[in-house]
Amino acid sequence: MYTVIFGRQGCPYCVRAKELAEKLSKERDDFSYRYIDINVEGITKEDLSKSVGKPVETVPQIFIDEKPIGGCTDFEAYAKEHLGLFSE
Repeated sequence: MYTVIFGRQGCPYCVRAKELAEKLSKERDDFSYRYIDINVEGITKEDLSKSVGKPVETVPQIFIDEKPIGGCTDFEAYAKEHLGLFSE
């Protein structure tokens, strides 16, 4: 399972999503991720909107196996439901 997180510096939800991905990558052999800073890479919200298939106003935008799943809270819910992650 390959996850891509599109985020930016100074975004607390981006930090949370990245921390969750790091935790999952340590706990699961089948999970890896890449974090992409949209400002550093020159990616606009319009670019993300094209990939997601609907207007994007916030980051992070998270894709699992190339499918958009949403933002941080969507990622947390997905991890709990599909990856065996429990609340701490």
